[in-house]
Order: sequence, then structure tokens, then C-alpha cells
Amino acid sequence: MNQPLPDLLIEPIVRAALLEDLGRAGDITSAACIPLGTSMKARFAARQAGTIAGLDCVRLAIAALDPAADYRQIVRDGAAVDAGAILAEVEADARALLAAERVALNLLGRLSGVATLTAAYVRAVEGAGARIACTRKTTPGLRALEKYAVRCGGGVNHRFGLDDAILIKDNHIAACGGIAAALERAKAAAGHLVKIEIEVDTLAQLDEALPLGPDGVLLDNFSQADLREAVARAKGKAVLEASGGVTLQTVRAIAETGVDVISSGALTHSAPALDVGLDA
Repeated sequence: MNQPLPDLLIEPIVRAALLEDLGRAGDITSAACIPLGTSMKARFAARQAGTIAGLDCVRLAIAALDPAADYRQIVRDGAAVDAGAILAEVEADARALLAAERVALNLLGRLSGVATLTAAYVRAVEGAGARIACTRKTTPGLRALEKYAVRCGGGVNHRFGLDDAILIKDNHIAACGGIAAALERAKAAAGHLVKIEIEVDTLAQLDEALPLGPDGVLLDNFSQADLREAVARAKGKAVLEASGGVTLQTVRAIAETGVDVISSGALTHSAPALDVGLDA
């Protein structure tokens, strides 16, 4: 089971979203229409089939505006649900619940969309041995949540930022003057727990990089034939990651070339939100 994120990490994101929505005067619609002290019972439900992520965002959004709310989660993050499935039930102050509704649904729908798309990629490569990974192509401010949603969908995470692994890309190679110089400098500077991956565009670059001992090699926009040849040449000396132009239609064939990891920015930058709703 995917480890939930701590509330301490989620709360600032949820509160910032609530502040954005409440503006300078709060929810003037609910304040005008709903008598003070009115209680409301409601259900959060999936309006289409998918994989769920982000229910803690729902809980925290409601609790921020009504700490006494009675919130009951029905399914867990990572669950695959059918259209119409009840995700959570809540009884809370009506004004507070309706003020939190859009933030809760925005985050739940966004994260469930990422989890749903990731799950589709994972299913597509089942049995082929390759893992599906996300990238740093995330929504600013939402990286931790979106990478969590990838894990809910059965995928794995690439780097979280620039500070937790060394990834030498084509522009680094150009700035350093070549693959050898870039890798040698990286290995001299890296701590003993820091992994080093290098991006290559051709089989010739792969041949140059492998003897220098990188932990991983990112095969950027390789053809399927070249991916197979890269696997044969690497002979397990480094983790091989295929990236570039990966779609649901091509991911199975890419996995069958024998690469270890397939990374796709689409998991986070192009995932459509899952349709979820709050029904009183």
C-alpha cells in the first residue's frame, strides 16, 4: 500500500488554495443564503471510473473551515472505483462545507486523474518487467501531491527535485565539453548515496558513457530497435530508462525492448482530471 503523505506537508497546499478561493470576504453566497448554524450531510462520489488519490486533501479542506466536521472515508487512495462509487461521507456546517467544496474537488479530481492515467500505463506494461515513472514536469506547488498520485496509480517516482539525484542532460554535456568530462566531474562531486544518471541521444553516446560507470542511462527518444540494441550493449551494467514520446499506444512495445524504466511527463502534465462531485 502506498504510504500516505503527512498532514504537515499537505495542509499548507490546501490552506493556500482555500485562501485563494475565499478571497477578501469569504463565501458571500453561502453567507447570504444559508442560515448560520445549518448542518449538512453530503457524499463525495466518483462520476466516472478511475483510480483515487487525494482524499486527505478533502479531509483537510473541510477540517480547516469546520474542525468539528464528521468526516468518514469510504475508500482508500489507490483504490480503483467504478462510476458512482461513494468515496467519503461528511456531516459539517453547511457554510463551511460549501466553502471548502471546490478546493476539495479540484485537488481530488486532479490527483485522481494523475493516478488514473498512471494506472493505465502500468496496466499496459504488465508482465513486461519495466516500471512506469513520472518526471519533474509537475504543476508548480503540487509536486509532492502529484508524485504521490503517481504512486497511488502503481507508478514510481523519478527525482523529486534538482537536489536528490544527479541527472546529466544534453545541455550539461554541452556545457562541460563532453560526456567523459561531465561524468568524471559528477562522480568526483557526488556523495556516496547520490545516484548519477546521464542522458544520451545515440548508441554511440551510450558506448561512451557505459565504461565510465553511471548508475543509470536515460535513452532519449530512441527508436524501439535502438532501445533493444541499447539493452544488449548495456548487459545490465546500468539501469536503462526510456523517455521521450511515450504514449499509451507505444508504451507496451517500449517495455518489451527490455528497458528497466519508462518515464513520461504526460503522467502529470497531461492527465485529465477525474470527474468527482459532492452530492448533498
